[in-house]
Amino acid sequence: MVETDIGRVIHSDACVAEGATWLARQDPRFALALAETGPLPLRLRKDGFDQVLSAIVSQQVSVAAAAAIWARLQEARLTGPRKIMWASDDEIRACGMSRQKIRYARALAEARIDFKALRVTPTPEVIRILTQVSGIGTWTAEIYAMFSLGRADVFAHGDLALQEAARILFQLNDRPKERAMREMAEAWSPWRSVAARTLWAYYRIAKNREGIR
Repeated sequence: MVETDIGRVIHSDACVAEGATWLARQDPRFALALAETGPLPLRLRKDGFDQVLSAIVSQQVSVAAAAAIWARLQEARLTGPRKIMWASDDEIRACGMSRQKIRYARALAEARIDFKALRVTPTPEVIRILTQVSGIGTWTAEIYAMFSLGRADVFAHGDLALQEAARILFQLNDRPKERAMREMAEAWSPWRSVAARTLWAYYRIAKNREGIR
C-alpha cells in the first residue's frame, strides 16, 4: 500500500486485510461482522472512461440487462470517448441505450476528463470533477474512487445496502440516512472503503439469514 498526498491506496488483498484488522480493533462490532464474512474481496478494477461509461449503462437496469448492453457496446466498439462522439444516436441506441443514457454518454465524452490525472488527484476533487458531468452522481463517483482508483478512505454514504447493513450491525432503530451515515463513517477513517467492503459483505449474510435475496 502507498501513502501519498491522496491518502492511502489499496492495491492488494494485504491492504484490505490490514484495514480489516484495524477496524476490528477499533470496534468489536466490526470484529463480529468480519468473523462472519471471512476475508474481504479486493474488488479493484481498471480506471478510465470505459469504467464510468459502464456505470452509466448500469443505472436503473438489472445486472443481466447491463451486461447485455455493455457486451453490445463492446462488440460495436463504442466504449471510448471518440467512438461515442462519432457514432450516431441510432448506432448507440441499437446497443440498448436509452435516449437519456446516450445524452449522459456524450456528456462524459465531451467532458474530456484526464483520467490518468485523477490517479494523483485528491478524492474530494475526483468526486467534484466526475459529478460535474450530467448523469454521474455522487455514488458513482465514490465507487469509482473506491474501486478504480483504490482509495482506502472513501465511503458511499448514500448506498442503501451500506445503510441497511449499518442498521443491522449497529442495532439501530432506523436505517441511517446519508448525513447520519457520513457522521458514523468518520470513525472508520482512514479505512472507510474497507468498512464499506465489510458492510456490503455483511449485508449479504444478514439478508440471506433473513431469507431475503
